[in-house]
Amino acid sequence: MRGAVKRERLLDHVLKGKVLATVFNEASTRTICSFQAAMHRLGGSVLSIDERSSSSKKGETLADSVRVLSGYSDVIVLRHPQPGMVAAASKHSRCPLISGGDGDGEHPTQALLDVFTIREELGTVNGMTVTMVGDLKHGRTVHSLAKLLTLYRVNLRYVAPDDLSMPQSVMDYVARGGIPQTTFTSIEEAIADTDVLYMTRWQKERYQTTDQFDDLITSNYTLTPHMMTRAKQRMVVMHPLPRNHEIEVSVDSDPRAAYFRQAENGMFLRMALLCMVLGKC
Repeated sequence: MRGAVKRERLLDHVLKGKVLATVFNEASTRTICSFQAAMHRLGGSVLSIDERSSSSKKGETLADSVRVLSGYSDVIVLRHPQPGMVAAASKHSRCPLISGGDGDGEHPTQALLDVFTIREELGTVNGMTVTMVGDLKHGRTVHSLAKLLTLYRVNLRYVAPDDLSMPQSVMDYVARGGIPQTTFTSIEEAIADTDVLYMTRWQKERYQTTDQFDDLITSNYTLTPHMMTRAKQRMVVMHPLPRNHEIEVSVDSDPRAAYFRQAENGMFLRMALLCMVLGKC
């Protein structure tokens, strides 16, 4: 898919006549836009529904909404703020339903594009040391990525405040896969041996008070150009975006900063995924 887009090869016949419904009950830029762009590039059309325009304002249940939309579309992408609701909704759909993320639970298509990015940037996933930094408790991207990485031979490292550490359920899942896990208190402690530095934002919308959020932010979790001088020459910095203060803008010019390439990869990955679930690949 990436090769075809880069060569400006027309793909608008692949999913011609197919309809994608994007149902996002939580804010999104990259996920919704990349899915919609993917469908348009493949020749399909898009129905876009968000919480402001849906009949949930009138009391309609998510199950009923999905039942109706699966009659209008060939595939649905659903994001919901409550963990587990996407899986529950899928039981009421007559067409394939893809998770666009569920609260602080999971974000599986992000994990797929993350692994694709690691392979494209470093040539392989096996043998890599992956360091995850930030709000690992609420960050759905790192939950899904950690689980997906159990299919490879990797080392996982976690850098987070104690109150925002990786959930024990995720760590138990990773442990069952035989993957080594180590905890650090700062980026500087972990960066020298890191192949993939996976930064995440502080999920302040999930905190009860802004005071709690402010107390947790320290320089230990902000990536600077000075820190990058201690990193390997062949490594990558990734971030699911949006970023706030956790990566200084001056890091962007470093060729190891892969987060904008990572975001673009999301469209290619989701083009492939739409083709697969609709039986066109």
